[in-house]
Amino acid sequence: MSDLDPAADPAAGTRRDQRKADRRRVILRSAARLFAERGYRGVSMRDLGAAADVSGPAIYRHFASKQDVLVELLVGISERLLEGGRRQVAESGSDREALERLVAAHAEFAVTDTDLIRVQDRDMSMLPPDAAHTVRRLQRSYVEVWVDALRRLDPALPADRARIKAHAAFGLLNSTPYSARSASCGELTDLLTRMTLAALA
Repeated sequence: MSDLDPAADPAAGTRRDQRKADRRRVILRSAARLFAERGYRGVSMRDLGAAADVSGPAIYRHFASKQDVLVELLVGISERLLEGGRRQVAESGSDREALERLVAAHAEFAVTDTDLIRVQDRDMSMLPPDAAHTVRRLQRSYVEVWVDALRRLDPALPADRARIKAHAAFGLLNSTPYSARSASCGELTDLLTRMTLAALA
C-alpha cells in the first residue's frame, strides 16, 4: 500500500468521518425545518436531499428512510434534554440554582429549537412503536429531574403536584416562542426564564 494512499492516512479517515457527520447534521437540521413547515407526510426523501444539498440516492448513505430521520430527531432531542437537565443539576451549587439552571436551559432550547417542538407536537404518532416508547421513557425521566429539583426546594410538595408544575412550566416554555417573534433570542430566553421561575414560585 502506498504511503500516498488515503486509506493509509488515519487523518484522512478522520476527515471523511467528520465530513459525513457534518453532512448528517445538515440533513437533520433541514429535516426539522421541512417537517415543521409541511408536516412529516408532506416531505419526501428527495425533498430532504435537495434541502441539504445531497443529490439523488446519496442521502440513503446517511439514513435508510424518512422515518429513520424522524426517529433520530425526536429520540435525539429527548436524549439531549435529559442529559442536559442532569448536567445542570450536577453543576449547580444549590437547590435554587439547580431549578434556575433547568429553566434557563429549557428556555434556550424552546427559543432556538422551535422546529423540533413543532415536529414533536405534530408528528410523534409517526414514530415506530419502539422509538415512541424510547421517547416517552426519556421524557418521563426528564420530568423527574424537574420533580426532584422542585421537591428539594419544597420537601412538603407532593410528587404528583410537582409533576403538574413541571408540565405547566413546559407548556409555558414550549408554546410562547410560536407567538413571540419580535424579541431577540437572548431577550426571549431571559423573559421566558423569569416568567417560568415566577410561575413555579
